[in-house]
Amino acid sequence: MSDTKITQSLTNLANALSRLREALQEPNHSTLVIDGTIQRFEFVLELYWKTLKRLLANEGIETNTPKETLKKAYAAKWIDNEPAWLQMLNDRNATSHIYDEETARRIYKNIQIHFSELEKTFEKIKERFQPDRLR
Repeated sequence: MSDTKITQSLTNLANALSRLREALQEPNHSTLVIDGTIQRFEFVLELYWKTLKRLLANEGIETNTPKETLKKAYAAKWIDNEPAWLQMLNDRNATSHIYDEETARRIYKNIQIHFSELEKTFEKIKERFQPDRLR
């Protein structure tokens, strides 16, 4: 795997995390803010599992699905809180298949709860794979 592809994946993920952080800083009084935050969360989760898949492949570990990727990233000690990650994956899947305001608000609250886990994991993989870049 080329360093360029890894760097690009990490850069894209950093940008998506930044956009999600921005969304979480907005007052959540409107459904538009909640919906926009959920959309950004979906994008972050998609980039996350694909980046982790690429990084695992770089280490000689193949994965096929988002859940398998998260489990193997946990086994590699890149993810500390596997239940939180599996909950985030379930939330992302729920937003793709059903929509109602109650579910959206529940998922929004989960995003607020788990955002620090997203950032912590990013710092861990960034340090491991790009120690001199992306600082």
